[in-house]
Amino acid sequence: MPSTSPADQGLVVHPFRALTYATTDPGHLARVSSPAYDLVTAAGRERLAAADPHNVVRLILPGGEEGPGQPGGGCDRQAADRAAGTLREWIGSGVLVRDAEPALWCYRMQAPSGPATVGWLGAVELPPPGSRAVLPHEDVHPPAVEGRRLLLAATGTDLEPIVLAHDPSTEVAALTEQALAAPADLVVADDDGVVHELRRVADPATSLHLAEGYARVAAVIADGHHRFAAARALAAGGPGQVLALLTPMGPGGLRVRAIHRVVPGLGLAEAARAAAAGFTVTPAPVPVADEADAWSPGPGRFLLTDGTAAVLVSDPTPAVRDLVPAGAPSSWRSLDVVLAHHGLVLGAWGRTDDPSAVLVAHDLDEALTLARAHRGVALLLPPSSPADVGAVARDGARMPRKSTLFVPKPRTGLVLRPH
Repeated sequence: MPSTSPADQGLVVHPFRALTYATTDPGHLARVSSPAYDLVTAAGRERLAAADPHNVVRLILPGGEEGPGQPGGGCDRQAADRAAGTLREWIGSGVLVRDAEPALWCYRMQAPSGPATVGWLGAVELPPPGSRAVLPHEDVHPPAVEGRRLLLAATGTDLEPIVLAHDPSTEVAALTEQALAAPADLVVADDDGVVHELRRVADPATSLHLAEGYARVAAVIADGHHRFAAARALAAGGPGQVLALLTPMGPGGLRVRAIHRVVPGLGLAEAARAAAAGFTVTPAPVPVADEADAWSPGPGRFLLTDGTAAVLVSDPTPAVRDLVPAGAPSSWRSLDVVLAHHGLVLGAWGRTDDPSAVLVAHDLDEALTLARAHRGVALLLPPSSPADVGAVARDGARMPRKSTLFVPKPRTGLVLRPH
């Protein structure tokens, strides 16, 4: 029988004994759960921590006063040890309970509009060297990876899942439909109106069939590049696993939104003058609604705003396009976020790609708020498509850090995976 090279292998997915909150009332789960750590602002952390003494934000952002913009999400060794102590206390007092048997979890997210997103929570093996089973598409910030590694090492627990968008599988889709027919074990609605339903599936035959289906597909990291890199660093090149939500690429899967940039201390007039050396710059209305169709400038066009005025930046000159490295794959060179990164952030404005020099904003409201607070300018980007992201990953390239926002997001704290 011919051997299979690591590059040809698919996902290896295992059931696991989950750690969950003992009280599963939807209202309680809403108070103790949280968005992913990198979506929680400093003010948001305070609000979540005040909502309940056992909110999971005390574990995922144990740095207290430091927000996600800090290296590692505000997590150093002392903070990681504090999180580990809190986790032991919650387990010892019965706030969190461990499942008696391993299971996979069918996860359904229904936003207020549009189709539902479905997937499975499982323990995914870290692929061996040479494997293309799990492909990243974004660069990472090393201090942030180290912060997540410290937290992972101290707690010995995956506190929140990464998200993988996998190739379509009819076998997985059929098993998902079958699982969704059963009542949900956990239900919670988040602040965005997304209803999260989780079903514990402990049947060994179902786990086996799912594993067989996943073994035939590969995936792109949709969310959690830093946590994936932290898991790899903790494994130090050896075998390991990471908690992941596996969703299909395409129908039933995630949608992509842009992550915007905010440059502190750069006024709109100065930013526009510098951009005009290589782009066409024209006045534009200030966006007022967090609706992509209402303000997104479209492919190859960017909006600059300080919250009180705005300009449209378009039609880059050949000299600007030449700033994009020529040796990179065409799938990467054609991305709007790459053009903005090299043509504006690094080129026209001369900024370094550092979390303190260039802030990120996950929606329009956050971008405008940050621009006003830091007396800077917001660079609003059009979103990439899932197909674009997949093409970049398969070509072995990396988008600039924090380029894509896959939505909806799984809720942190509903299911944890002890190592």
